[in-house]
Amino acid sequence: MSGVSLRIAAIAVSALSGLLMASAASAQATGNTGDLIVDARLRYESVTQDGLLDADAVTFRTRLGYETPAWRGLRFMGEVEGVAQLNDEFNDTVNGNTTYAVVADPEAFEVNRLQVSWSGSEGRRAVLGRQRIVLNNARFVGNVGFRQNEQTFDALRLEARPFEHAGFTYIYIDNVRRVFGDDSPQGEWESDSHIGQADIDLPWGKASAYGLLFDFGDDAPSLSSQTYGVRWANEWTAGRFRPRLTLEAAAQSDYGSNAASFDLGYQHAELSVRRDRWTVAVAGERLEGDGARGFATPLATLHAFQGWADVFLTTPPDGVRDLNASLSYATQPWLANQPVVFTVRAHDFTDSDGGADFGSELDASVRFSISEHVTFEAKAASFDGEDPRFADRTKFWWAIEYRY
Repeated sequence: MSGVSLRIAAIAVSALSGLLMASAASAQATGNTGDLIVDARLRYESVTQDGLLDADAVTFRTRLGYETPAWRGLRFMGEVEGVAQLNDEFNDTVNGNTTYAVVADPEAFEVNRLQVSWSGSEGRRAVLGRQRIVLNNARFVGNVGFRQNEQTFDALRLEARPFEHAGFTYIYIDNVRRVFGDDSPQGEWESDSHIGQADIDLPWGKASAYGLLFDFGDDAPSLSSQTYGVRWANEWTAGRFRPRLTLEAAAQSDYGSNAASFDLGYQHAELSVRRDRWTVAVAGERLEGDGARGFATPLATLHAFQGWADVFLTTPPDGVRDLNASLSYATQPWLANQPVVFTVRAHDFTDSDGGADFGSELDASVRFSISEHVTFEAKAASFDGEDPRFADRTKFWWAIEYRY
């Protein structure tokens, strides 16, 4: 861990005793005893992939934590996370079972979050320490919440909303705690990265402009880059229909410890229309490649994009274009007064210019709440490759999660 990481942790820990004492007094006066965090998930994941043994993984993840009551705007949070494997018939990226398909859920026990936060007027907020960061839709920075071991960051986050329709965010990332765990050489990246974003509420939607300056030093120099982009989204009502349009574009180039020289682009557009319990969406996403490397998103929640089969976690050197369409249906509220949500999505993948066919994918899921705290989800993904670099694969998951 770098010197700044140690300082971040030391500040967070040293603040604990004082905040707990102040919080205890506040709790006695107000009856607020803080927030207990309990988050457990049991999951089965099956992977059939050409050229590898079939993987079957049963894993159990638990997060336990506590956040103190606010005292003069200050709160302290601490959370530990443990991941246990109930079998070993899969490659978790560190167990040496390389003849099996990958299920990237290694065993782990670690401090997941340890942070001090402060909130004030005009949307002012500061968070210092190990924390969860999800920027926009998590396409560039996210917590990789699908995997059992969450991605968190040793960071400083500052937010302000000095104007009614404008907000600003700055984040400094000193260390990245990745999903691969402490036993992996890629489980932790030292970082000297900066994120800035401005959000503006317009009469015709919400616009965001952002800059991502990622520098991962010796841990991942080839993934260091600077990315500048704009994002706009708007939803409106047209009779019984609720259309929503999202547009985004970004440019990426070399930065920091990256010795390469490149200029790559990113474009995304999505139109969805909701009527009653039905939602239909069509979208296109393009990550450019220059023949040597593709547009990189190393801190993203990648599973949520370009198909659940996770074929394109790393953008190919010739880029990737994803054209997809989806259909969702939510039933009448059922158990726990919540609907059952069914989703089907189809993808067509090519290189970024559309000239080379990479393959197609079909995804499907069902999700519903059993009670106020318990949720069940089943998902499936089937990728049919047309390029020898991308093997055919089929994945299936079921998971039951408890949150308190």
